[in-house]
Amino acid sequence: MNILLSIAFVGAWSSGFIGAKLGAGSAPTVTLLMWRFLPLALVLGVVALTTARSSWRGLGPRDLLRQAGVGLLSQSGYLLTVYYAIELGVSSGTTALIDGTQPLVAGALAGPLLGVAVSRTQWLGLGLGVAGVAVVTTADAGAATGVAWWAYLVPFLGMLSLVAATFLDRRSRADVRPMVSMTVHAVTSAVVFTALAAVGGGLTPPADASFWTAVVWLVTLSTFGGYGLYWLILRRSGVTAVNTLMFLMAPVTAVWGALMFGEPFGAQTAAGLGLGLLAVAVVHQGERGGRPLTPRRSAWPRARSSSRRSERPVPATPTAGPGEG
Repeated sequence: MNILLSIAFVGAWSSGFIGAKLGAGSAPTVTLLMWRFLPLALVLGVVALTTARSSWRGLGPRDLLRQAGVGLLSQSGYLLTVYYAIELGVSSGTTALIDGTQPLVAGALAGPLLGVAVSRTQWLGLGLGVAGVAVVTTADAGAATGVAWWAYLVPFLGMLSLVAATFLDRRSRADVRPMVSMTVHAVTSAVVFTALAAVGGGLTPPADASFWTAVVWLVTLSTFGGYGLYWLILRRSGVTAVNTLMFLMAPVTAVWGALMFGEPFGAQTAAGLGLGLLAVAVVHQGERGGRPLTPRRSAWPRARSSSRRSERPVPATPTAGPGEG
């Protein structure tokens, strides 16, 4: 059962990058994201006010404001850069690989920011991951035509936004339920993208069927499928298992993009993806041989007695679909 759940999670999470590619040619990025989050925020808002009202107990305005900040970084900022990079012509596989280095970067930064011991083996893993990104990005840039060099920097901004969201979330004193965080993040993103679309004159959705196909794809597969399975596997198998699966997104997305959109996938791309997978193995070997990437208690304010957040390692923050792309 766990194997089937893992396969479903990898497919659903990777589908976010493919969905972004589906909608890239039919409407501007902010229009696609606005219509992705508006129905999602509406549905989650109704659920929050009815069947999930108990999930909000004990949370104050400061807790909700922090979750809005996490959503602004992990969904609004992250997805805007992912979609924009794909709109500029960066392949979905390359975007997925760059964004997939988030757990490695978060783990490396956990040392100076949270007082966590990071071993030499884990630093080696980070270096391998960066090398894999460089190899795949070089291959993608060499095969692409008409894509500006700076377009490949855009996914890095999204990855850093996701890292920032991870640390902001880890500083929280409250134990926020998944339904609450998902609702606040979706509503925040709906407001942000509606405002951006209004400023840019992109409120009206196109009549193109591919646009609505992409919206349905992203809401059902990426958001509910990817996000829901993330929390299910997290609770069943733990954060290490989830982070390991996150690194399968890049090769799955690269193969999927090559088959569906004819994106480049040669020996160099395969080698870079292999380096990325090796980086995961090295990092996890470092965790087994030394201290895990778990912040010390003194690294942030003491949590309330009912919260277990201070005991958890630094995970990859879920974003509703490529991790949602």
